[in-house]
Amino acid sequence: MPQNPARDVYPTIDISLANQALSLWTHPGAQPVIYPVSTALNGAGERNGSGCTPRGNHYIRAMVGGDQPLNTVFVGRRPTGEILTPELAARYPERDWILTRILWLCGCEPGRNRLGQVDSFRRFIYIHGTPDTEPMGIPQSHGCIRMRNDQVAELFRQVRPGTPVSIT
Repeated sequence: MPQNPARDVYPTIDISLANQALSLWTHPGAQPVIYPVSTALNGAGERNGSGCTPRGNHYIRAMVGGDQPLNTVFVGRRPTGEILTPELAARYPERDWILTRILWLCGCEPGRNRLGQVDSFRRFIYIHGTPDTEPMGIPQSHGCIRMRNDQVAELFRQVRPGTPVSIT
């Protein structure tokens, strides 16, 4: 069972790259809600252009899509008006789908995941939905943290901008 580090802010999110899991801590003393995720195929790393998932302390800086239906397609953090269907997915098999909700992360550690060539926010690192056909529990993303659409929508309802996110 994951352990929540001593924190005085709730909710809190911990993401384990080794376990490919996101733990949501809603209040002191509660057991976390654990969701399977998929992080970067290229592993952990902070450099811009690396395709890696950045480590360290972050927070949710922006939340996008709360009024959209499940499987809404986003490009540039804006809904395209499309809902992902098997037919749409088949038409664009190489597309890196960003679906349902976006939790845009900002690093808290200058030189590690904030500012310069290691800035998570400028790298557009998100927690977001992905097609339900994509596997969870194994690294496959281009750097973001992918989740099931119903689960990212559930997570979205329980957090707010400023929610701490630790990636280890």
